[in-house]
Amino acid sequence: MNFEGIYTPAITPHGPDGQIDKAAFAAVLESLVEAKVHGIIIGGSTGEYYAQSMQERLDLAAYAKQVIAKRLPLIVGTGATRTEDSVAYATAAKEIGADAILVTSPPYALPTEKENAIHALTVDRAADLPIMLYNYPARMGVMMGDEYFSRVGKSKNVRAIKESSGEMANVHLLARKFPHIALSCGWDDQALEFFAWGAKSWVCAGSNFLPREHVALYEACVLEKNFDKGRAIMSAMLPLMDFLETGKFVQSIKHGCEIIGLKAGPVRAPLRGMTSEEKRTLQTVVATLKRTVAQITSGANHA
Repeated sequence: MNFEGIYTPAITPHGPDGQIDKAAFAAVLESLVEAKVHGIIIGGSTGEYYAQSMQERLDLAAYAKQVIAKRLPLIVGTGATRTEDSVAYATAAKEIGADAILVTSPPYALPTEKENAIHALTVDRAADLPIMLYNYPARMGVMMGDEYFSRVGKSKNVRAIKESSGEMANVHLLARKFPHIALSCGWDDQALEFFAWGAKSWVCAGSNFLPREHVALYEACVLEKNFDKGRAIMSAMLPLMDFLETGKFVQSIKHGCEIIGLKAGPVRAPLRGMTSEEKRTLQTVVATLKRTVAQITSGANHA
């Protein structure tokens, strides 16, 4: 599997009672298929995996595969503190016919790079599926670095990495020393820089509700090699990225889905919902972004 294009970490819609709304979840998946994103990720932080039971996560992944079938690649997250749990998610992904798995560092445990690599390779052996690594030290507490990549990079299954450290030095390290691990942007406001360094994919939560705009930036930079157009699109997207970093990330993604007519429902505890003012601000940001990107992609404005 080649990781190229826009990969959406799908939200998990909830009903008023806080239970997973499978009909709304199917509608989210169908909207992404229709919008022609390049793959869907289940079991990521945008999907609130941390607030779900193991059985809920397993059921949700199986249902996603049922809905998507073979229309788009399905990547299943294996994030867990215990290696045994990550192995269980990985083997379940294999059983349902997932196309790849997302392998991150175990949160809270603070493993060394060697220990973290052994964790990843254990998950790899259990599933024998293509792997996208996920480096997010702000959430996991540890950085995937040179020693880690030297160990896990020997596996034929390690194909890509969602690099979310925010550290461009790690992007440079991967691009120069580990080019066989394909770069995927995992830090939204650095997307242009990632594409300049050869990334061919972007895992972006905002594509839940603005898929075509995210695809437009990918196409401008990766397919068309038109970085003037890419800079214009990126400039239009920065206000959204700034808003998403104000402290209510998942809530904002879910409300963005509501804006375009999808049912998203509330977030699960410990998170709380957005204020009316925050919702209005996001709606204004989204409307401006959509209008500006439409002008750019139509050729009306390449400045």
